[in-house]
Parts: sequence; C-alpha cells; structure tokens
Amino acid sequence: MRGRLIQQLRLWSGIVLFVYVAGHLLNHAFGLSSVEAMEAGRRVFAGVWRSPPGTVLLVGSFAVHGALSVARLFRKRDLKMPVWEAAQQLLGLAIPFLLCLHMLGTLGLSLRFGMDPSYPFVLWATWSDPWQQIALMAAAWTHGCIGIHFWLRLQPWYRSALPFLFAAALLLPALALAGFAVGGRDVLALAAADSGWVGAMLEGIRFPGRAGVEWVQGIEARMSAMTGMAIAALVAWRLVRALRARRQRPVRVTYPDGRVVRAEPGATLLEVSRAAGIPHASVCGGRGRCSTCRVHVSRGFDALPPPADGERALLGRIGAPERVRLACQTVPAGDVTLMPLLPASAGPAEARARTDSQQGAEREIAILFADLRAFTRLSEDKLPYDVVFLLNRYFLAMGRAVEEAGGHVDKFIGDGVMALFGIDGDPREGCRSALEAVRAMAAALGELNAALGEELSEPLRIGVGLHAGPVIVGEMGYSRATSVTAIGDAVNVASRLEPMTKEFACQAVISQRVVRLAGADFSAIPSRLVEIRGRERPLRVYPVADGGDIPVSDG
Repeated sequence: MRGRLIQQLRLWSGIVLFVYVAGHLLNHAFGLSSVEAMEAGRRVFAGVWRSPPGTVLLVGSFAVHGALSVARLFRKRDLKMPVWEAAQQLLGLAIPFLLCLHMLGTLGLSLRFGMDPSYPFVLWATWSDPWQQIALMAAAWTHGCIGIHFWLRLQPWYRSALPFLFAAALLLPALALAGFAVGGRDVLALAAADSGWVGAMLEGIRFPGRAGVEWVQGIEARMSAMTGMAIAALVAWRLVRALRARRQRPVRVTYPDGRVVRAEPGATLLEVSRAAGIPHASVCGGRGRCSTCRVHVSRGFDALPPPADGERALLGRIGAPERVRLACQTVPAGDVTLMPLLPASAGPAEARARTDSQQGAEREIAILFADLRAFTRLSEDKLPYDVVFLLNRYFLAMGRAVEEAGGHVDKFIGDGVMALFGIDGDPREGCRSALEAVRAMAAALGELNAALGEELSEPLRIGVGLHAGPVIVGEMGYSRATSVTAIGDAVNVASRLEPMTKEFACQAVISQRVVRLAGADFSAIPSRLVEIRGRERPLRVYPVADGGDIPVSDG
C-alpha cells in the first residue's frame, strides 16, 4: 500500500502542476489580444491559485512531486534509462534553478511584502532578459507532457486521441510565446512613451523597492545553493552506496541465452537488465503501471520477496500465471534465473489486460479453411491490378461472412482463408457459428459472381474444410506480424479436408465432430469415411454440394 500511495501522490501532484503550467501558458497567450486581457486572465488565475486552498495545493504539490522525484533517483541503483526518461529527469532537475527567481519575484514578494504582481510588472521585469523565462516555460511544459504521455498511453483510447493532443501540446506553448512577445513589446513601448509609467506601475502593485530586491537576491542564493547541495548529496550517496555494495555478495541473474549478470544487491530486475545493456520492455519506465517488464522466474522464485499490493493487483488484472513477477518491482535477494515474457519492443497494447485466447489457452474450437478453385487459371489473362481488385473483393465478402457469423478471421493465405470459431466461448456455439459462416460464404460468393459476371471468364468457386477439436489458441508471431491463431492436430485435419472438396466435387467437407457439437441434422446428406494423413483412424465427414444447403442447427 505504501508503494501505491507514493505512486499516486507523485502522479496527482504532477497533474496539479501540469494544470497550473497549462493555465499559465494560456494566460500568456492572451497577450496576442492585449496586456489588459493578460491582466484580466491573471486575476482569475490568481483567484484560484492565490486563495489559501489553492496556495496549499500548489506549494504542496511542488514539494511532494519534487521530493518524490529526488527520492526515486536516490533509490535507483543504475541511471541507465531510455532517452525519454533521461530527458524528463534532466528537465525536472533544471526547473528549480529556472523557477527560483520568477517564483520569488512574484509569489515570494506577494507573501512576504503584500505585493500584488501584475502582468505589466512581470513583462517589464523579464523582457529585458527573457531567455530564462522562455527556458522555464519550455522545460516545465516538456517535462509535464512527457509524464502525461507515458501515463495516458496505457489507455485504449489514447492512440486515436494522440494526434489532437500532440497538436494542442505544440500549439499552446507557441501561442504563449507569441503572446509573451507581443505583451512584452507593448509594455516596453508604454515605458518608452511615458517616463512616469514605470514608477506609477510599481507604486500601483506596492513594490517593496530595494528591500524586496535584496530579499529576493538573498533567498535565491540560498535556494540555488540548497538545490545544488541536494544534487551533490545525491551523487555522493550513490558513490557511497556503490562502494558498500562492492563488499557484499553480488546477486547473479541468469537470462535465457545463458548470460549471467552479477548485479548490485538492492537493484530491481529491470535495473539489472538496463545496467547490463540487455534490452528489456518497460512502457511506463519502471513505475509499475504497465506490466510489460514482467518476467517468468524459473529458479530462485521462492527466495524473492512477496509482491506488494500494487504489483499483486496488476498481475491479477492481466491474469498472469504463477512464477511471474514485474521486473521493475522485484528486488532479488538471491540468485535467480528468469525469462522476459515480452519482446523489448513491446508497446502499450501489450500492457493491457489480455484474454485467455491472447496469452494462450487450450480450447476446443471449430477451424475453417477455404480456398478459391482454379484461381491461377482465372487470373492468367488479367492485369495485376485486376487480380488484386478481384482478390480484395473476394476477401471482403468472405471476411464479412465469417465475422457476421461470430468467427475470427485468422489469416488470408494466398487466395485462401483460415477462420476460427468459439475461441472465447462454448465449442457448441462455435460449431453452430461455423456452419452459419459456410452458408453465408456460399451466399456471398453467389452475390460476388453476379456482381462481377462480366469480368469473369467463369464463376468463382470455393472449397471449404471444417473440423473441430482441441487446439492451443494464443497470440503468436513477431512484431507487427502477430495475431491470434491456433495450432494442433485439429487445425491440420481441417486444412486437409478442404482439398477433398475436389475429390467429392462439392463445396464443403464437414467433419462429423462439427455436426454433433452443432446439433445439426445431416441425415439427408450421405457421410463418407476418409483417411487423413497423420491419423491412424479414418474420419467420418459430410461432403456438401452447396454450402447454402447446410441444415440450420436445432440449438
């Protein structure tokens, strides 16, 4: 619970600060209209954040987020990390140095001397040397956008929304910078046109004069020194910890290729991989949110510390089997042998909860294979464009027929189709859906022949093989060539029934197993016993001349 609480505090304190920065940038953008518009927006902005609850929330979020970020750096045993994470950390460390003067010159003087800093004052004070303010805006906004992106990218809807959010993330700071420039130009023009304007402006905001300037300079020096000392302490502590670790027995982590890594005690399994230069998936950057770093521990599992509630909940949500742990949350106390369960290139999609059919399960399903007859002869006199057009129309018709019947199109193989039925349900329902799909495919083929009659030298014909049996279903493949598919003897049988449609001069050959599970009455269709290569016993099948004649199941 402590780990989850810290994660939530860091996340929500960061969101509060991001909202504050976004509001600040929006207020800057009002400068494209006028300085008066900026000042009107500031009063609304200040009414929220300068109120007692707003001030406590803002200052508390800044303190909590900063402290937890530094503490996370203290805990990390190795500083090797992805480029995006390193950029976020460096920008986060730069923000206190860039923010110090601006915060003291506005909020600090307001709390200490009762000054009411206005936009004309801020623009007048910063525009003579605006680069620190611009760098602060860029650092704070980029740091926040990186954090928000790697938090939201785990959500299923985020991918479709990303182009719009990315455009907004670029547009807001661009408008803010333009508004800041226009507002600064207007304020400098006012100061140049009226020699008494600056004095009246400072008097109107109750500027404390030299006392305020000296106070700001003194506090800035102390804060910069404290920030520098904190960074120096972090470096010193890491050196001391590294020296102490050398005196302890190292932890040995063995990887699937036989490589053994000697790791510093106290490092997580993800840090061990990173330190050794071994690619290891981690979409969330090791924050325990995504599960992509999960590993199977084959040796040394019993010696691992028990998972915290957050890790246990995440593993339960994705249905992880036994001996699986999150590498980013697991600190081995002894030697372990592990195997990463996802490729290093795994993305947000792999972080989401997965069904049994995705992560692997043994099921009884119906498998359908369909193939176009004599398509090579049919396409000999056609242009490549016409062949592609014809195949795409065929695949569209067959794919719709399968999916509308409740099936899953596994793959298109040349001019053939492989489809699965019942992968997430009951095998009886799967077989009924498969028979419905054969009927629908026959009807769709008739409609396609009618639509393309003038372009075809002869009607399109298909052969369908349909069988049911136990198989292993799971998401298999590599990189983008990954899909839910099935392997097993039943798949081989279905693929060998499809060519038999030529032998029986029919449109479909359906095994008795499918008919029985579907509860269909095939008594009017003569059955045949056929030999299947690789099987000892013959298989009873029903050759069906036209798929449209398949009886409707009673179930």
